[in-house]
Amino acid sequence: MWLQLERGDTVAALAGANAALQAVPSPDSEWYWRFTVLKAEILQQQRLNNEALALLQPELPASLASSDVAVWRKTTQGAASSFQQRFTDAGRFFDEAEALARSNHSELLGAIALRKGTLSFLRGDFLAAQSEYRSALLIARQQKDQFLEAASLGSLGLVSVRIGYYDESIDRYREALTLSQSVGAQGSATRIQGNMGFSYFVMGDFERALALYQQAEQASQQSGLAGDQLHWLINIGNADYELHNYAAAEKIWEQALELARSQDNKREMTRCLNNLSQVSLDAGRIDVAQRYNMEAAGLEHAAHDQIGTLYSAVTAGRIEAAHQQYGAAQNLFKQVIQDPAADASLRWEAQARLGQLFREEGQAAAADRQFLQSIRTIEHARDSVMREEFRLSFLSAAIEFYDEYVDFLISRGRSAEALQVAELSRARTMAEGLGIKSSALSFPLKGFQPTQTARRMNSVLLSYWLGPHHSYLWVVTPGKISSFALPPASVIDPLVQSYRKALVGPRDALEIKNADGKRLYEILVVPAKDLIPKGSRVVILPDNSLYGLNFEALLVPAPQTHYWIEDVTVTTANSLVLLAAATSASTAQSKNLLLIGNTLAPNAEFPSLPQAAVEMSRIKKYFSISNQTILSGDKATPTAYFESKPGQFSYVHFVAHGTASRTTPLDSAVVLTKVGDSYKLYARDIIKEPLRADLVTISACRGAGERTYSGEGLVGLTWAFLRAGAHSVIAALWEVSDNSTPQLMDQLYSEISRGTPPDAALRDAKLSLIHSGTVYRKPFYWAPFQIYRGS
Repeated sequence: MWLQLERGDTVAALAGANAALQAVPSPDSEWYWRFTVLKAEILQQQRLNNEALALLQPELPASLASSDVAVWRKTTQGAASSFQQRFTDAGRFFDEAEALARSNHSELLGAIALRKGTLSFLRGDFLAAQSEYRSALLIARQQKDQFLEAASLGSLGLVSVRIGYYDESIDRYREALTLSQSVGAQGSATRIQGNMGFSYFVMGDFERALALYQQAEQASQQSGLAGDQLHWLINIGNADYELHNYAAAEKIWEQALELARSQDNKREMTRCLNNLSQVSLDAGRIDVAQRYNMEAAGLEHAAHDQIGTLYSAVTAGRIEAAHQQYGAAQNLFKQVIQDPAADASLRWEAQARLGQLFREEGQAAAADRQFLQSIRTIEHARDSVMREEFRLSFLSAAIEFYDEYVDFLISRGRSAEALQVAELSRARTMAEGLGIKSSALSFPLKGFQPTQTARRMNSVLLSYWLGPHHSYLWVVTPGKISSFALPPASVIDPLVQSYRKALVGPRDALEIKNADGKRLYEILVVPAKDLIPKGSRVVILPDNSLYGLNFEALLVPAPQTHYWIEDVTVTTANSLVLLAAATSASTAQSKNLLLIGNTLAPNAEFPSLPQAAVEMSRIKKYFSISNQTILSGDKATPTAYFESKPGQFSYVHFVAHGTASRTTPLDSAVVLTKVGDSYKLYARDIIKEPLRADLVTISACRGAGERTYSGEGLVGLTWAFLRAGAHSVIAALWEVSDNSTPQLMDQLYSEISRGTPPDAALRDAKLSLIHSGTVYRKPFYWAPFQIYRGS
């Protein structure tokens, strides 16, 4: 039964314990107490702490006073008291258990250390928790107890998140998960999986967090771990909330609150109440929010829950501010900012909320200081994240506070500074990877002169910012920076989604004069129309949903309806800082080509492309034999790409399938010929091989990517090649036609061979399809391909 419990099958373990107790009913029997303590431990792991403590309340017979049963009894009492937030009682029980174990049962010291670590964690003393968990891990390895080892590693992962070592937490979890699964410790594996979700949540990857939370919740329910199920339910609500699924989050939290009350789980009741208070506050239900918040604060005060008290203080400050009790609100926010127990995310939120408060009171200078301090706290926390994939998602958890500062600066007529704050959040990971130091990416940005960039590029730069209350457009010309207010994201996003569906559909958006295409042109371009002469080069710096929109395909209503591509040459970029850095970027010396494609199908999912050989033959004719390297058929492998030394080429072109991973964008890949088990050229590997190419073309479906991160933009193959150093990348937003693409690429390289820059060459190639009088005039065939400008 202990083995069943260690493997997470609490239902079977509890049934076995109950059957054993019926067979041994005498409280004077040693076996009665062994099964009683086992049953209490099962109940505690199910978070039925009152029942566990009630079961263990009678004293043991004198004959068992120094036995291992006595040690387990005290240990279980301590664990149950910890989760009831009776921390003093829990500490006493653990001290007594440890004294008994040291005298007679040293093999149980690891289990006690693990539980003591959890007590410290629940108290908010994370360094003490880390010390205890490390002790448990050491003992587990000495005793070769893999169940305890897995639990200790998982617990250390959770502490790593709390003290800001996010990369380390994932490493701990992965090691613990592998070990748990190898020994069949399903309960431990489930907790580790859910806790890993929390790490992703803190780093802003809410979609991956939600998936892990849902898996953990389902597994906990099946295993009869009601307490764990409750915990993951609350976290599912948290992820839904951050993904703006507010109604779903509120419903989940209400369900979780009922479950927490039924378990008398005051800690989880507090979390539910805090969350429901916040969502009520967001919805303007101030009195409801206050009622939830007061109940939560009462529970936290009674339990001496310092961390929970700080969360409630932020919510209470927002409630006081809504009631225009500014002095009380200010004191609450300052309390959180000054408390050393507040983690970084709480501190930057309190600083931003205090900035909002000063703004409402008309204290502009004080508001400015607090907004700026909030941004600096976020940046400092982000600097602690080392791994690329986690840095990508980090700002998703904090972008709303950049938005607050942008709103404030715009309202004060400081639009150029607002552009700097917006720019501060953009393409940070890419810029740092390309050698732009973090010290150069702080507010105010050093040498930030976007008008000079516009002059050097002979372009008009359109930088967008989509916010929940206001959106903005900055228009940068060689002479000035202008700004315009746009509708909020809630207006723009549905139009983008609807029009994108129309563009990939069977009908020609131009022929039917699609209303969404016209409306988006009116919203996104018309405010800047007078600053964009016909024939201009335009660089789009999108935000959020706009990364999935091809601006060339917007419908201009006059003098007759036409696509915007007829009027301008459009390029997409991620960052003004990267555009400014382009002057110092080195390029490949010779005009040579690396051409990869016409691969052997690795499996049925990725069949051979019938027109791949045709496309490749059309492209290579524009380069002399001495200036072309062709990797085709069985030679078109991921290894061959790296062995070709791609940094020496000025043009790199792929004719192959592509995959775009939404959950893990750096797992997006070009599908090449299979060697052994390897046939994917992953984005995470592409970034490791420096490039100097003028142009990388990914003639594959969804090469641009599918996942947009706040700040970083659309992350996938395009991002990876730009991050590796390519100056421009052509890639597709959606499925591409194997029939029309060879014609498009032929025209592209024909123009390039005549000295036409890649952006203008791509435009000319698209116009040739639009004016072809064939089915290829539809945007489905030409609009997926976009050109992205890097450094």
